[in-house]
Order: sequence, then C-alpha cells, then structure tokens
Amino acid sequence: MLATAQASVQNDLIALLPALRNFARRFVSNQTDIDDLTQETVTKVLGHLDSFTPGTSLKSWAFTIMRNTFLTDYKRRTRVQLRAMDDRLFEIAIPSCQQHSIYVAEVGLALDRLPNYQREALLMIVDGVSYERAAQRCGCEIGTIKSRVSRARAALVEMLGESSLHGAASIH
Repeated sequence: MLATAQASVQNDLIALLPALRNFARRFVSNQTDIDDLTQETVTKVLGHLDSFTPGTSLKSWAFTIMRNTFLTDYKRRTRVQLRAMDDRLFEIAIPSCQQHSIYVAEVGLALDRLPNYQREALLMIVDGVSYERAAQRCGCEIGTIKSRVSRARAALVEMLGESSLHGAASIH
C-alpha cells in the first residue's frame, strides 16, 4: 500500500476507535477487557494493512477482525478450562464423612493410649485453659504442664502416623 493511502487508513482507524470500543462491549463487559480487545484489534489491523483492499469498508474489516480475535480467544479459554476440568474429574471435591469419622475415631483411640497425666494436660490446653490454670488444677509447675502437653502431642503424631503436628491436627 502506498504511504499516503496507509496514512489515510491509519487516520480512518483512529476515527473508528469509539465504534470499535462500542463493538467490543458486545463481547466483553469489563472495561479492561474492552480496552484489551480494542487494542488487540487495532494492532492486528495495523499489522495487516497490506491485506486491506482500498475502497472497501475499513469499519467492516476491523469489526470482522475484532469478532475473530474474540472468538479465537474464547475457543482457547474454553479448551483450557475443559483440560483443567478433565484433570479435576478424579479429585474428590468434598471429603467424605466416613473419612472424617474414621480419623476422629483414630484420634480418640490414640488419646486413650496416652498416660492419664498427659491426656488431661493436653485436653485442658485444647479446651482453652491457660497453662497457669492447668498447672494449678494438676498441682504442678507450669513447666511440667508444658512438658506433658509437648510429649502428648509428639506421642499423638507418632501414633497417628503423621509426619508433623500440623498433619496430625488437620483432618484429612
């Protein structure tokens, strides 16, 4: 295309920007997406000016490019979502109640196997009793309560076959 004709088409394209933005609203509603689609369309129009036939409607040509750009992007996003959904078909979205019940029962059995002094200390702390108050109730020092709780937690982690306290504290 000649330089003067190309400059004329560029000026016409600038005049079309409001119409392109309005047309983009048919495809997307977010202002950022409207701007992105318009910018992508203008980039493609300018990049393919050599394909434009002078004397034809620049507006129709630009609108066709915008529609095709949107459809191509839509198809790509749909394909990606379907692929992601296929990967999730085998995941369990909500843990079953049976797993929760079994794990609670396992924790209960593990608590029963703890020595009474460790179980009592741990349950008081889990119930929100302060270390000071727990020490008073058990008739021992705060350090002793902290030691009992620490040993009880470590024993539970081991009995439940977990690798950390966090793993033992979370229900799978």
